[in-house]
Parts: sequence; structure tokens; C-alpha cells
Amino acid sequence: MAKYSKKAGEKVEEALHEKKEGKLKTGSGKTVTSKKQAIAIGLSEAKKEGAKVPKKK
Repeated sequence: MAKYSKKAGEKVEEALHEKKEGKLKTGSGKTVTSKKQAIAIGLSEAKKEGAKVPKKK
């Protein structure tokens, strides 16, 4: 099982809340509809900020 830092978990939680409210956008500006996509965006943002995120398999 992959281990994520607390900061990464918070970013994912934040992204899921934005998705639920309809405010989360993709890079091209479209609204995110998939939960998987929201999680990926949250992990990506956390990685940019230097949080511990395992590499993609």
C-alpha cells in the first residue's frame, strides 16, 4: 500500500471538495467529473509543493 504524507492527503481532500462543488478544473479548463481525476490533480498539486507522494507505477 502506498504511503502519502499528511500534506498530500489534505490536498486530495481539498480537490475532492472542489470537484463536489463543481469548481475543480482540468489543465485545459474543463470541469472535472471523475473522482479518480480529482485525486490525481490533488496528488499532482501536493507533489509540486514538495509533499511525499510515491511514484506512479
